[in-house]
Amino acid sequence: MMTPNEVVKIAAKALNDKKGKDIKVLKTDKLTSLCDYFIICTGTSSTHIKTLTDEIDKAMSEAGEPPIRREGYRSGSWVLLDFGCVVAHVFTEEARDFYNLEHLWSDAEEIELSSLIGPC
Repeated sequence: MMTPNEVVKIAAKALNDKKGKDIKVLKTDKLTSLCDYFIICTGTSSTHIKTLTDEIDKAMSEAGEPPIRREGYRSGSWVLLDFGCVVAHVFTEEARDFYNLEHLWSDAEEIELSSLIGPC
């Protein structure tokens, strides 16, 4: 079983490798029992969102941690991948602005992407 830190590193790297925009990692373990981290990312189109989520799914499945749940894959504007300790949200720009998860979880500690995956 992987640690939350290992999961978030793999997922964040997968998003970065496929050119996800404005990747934010929020440490939520002190705020909720839902998960230890949220990853929030923007895709440039529904095709890009599918590419991003497929890449996370592939990287995590290869590491032995496939998603527990996937929501919104067919809608193309917001896909959620739940890995238990890490929940990844991949949005269109419009959906990300509308749901504004960064504001909703503004008390969460933001983790620098470069500290997880190295210099970008």
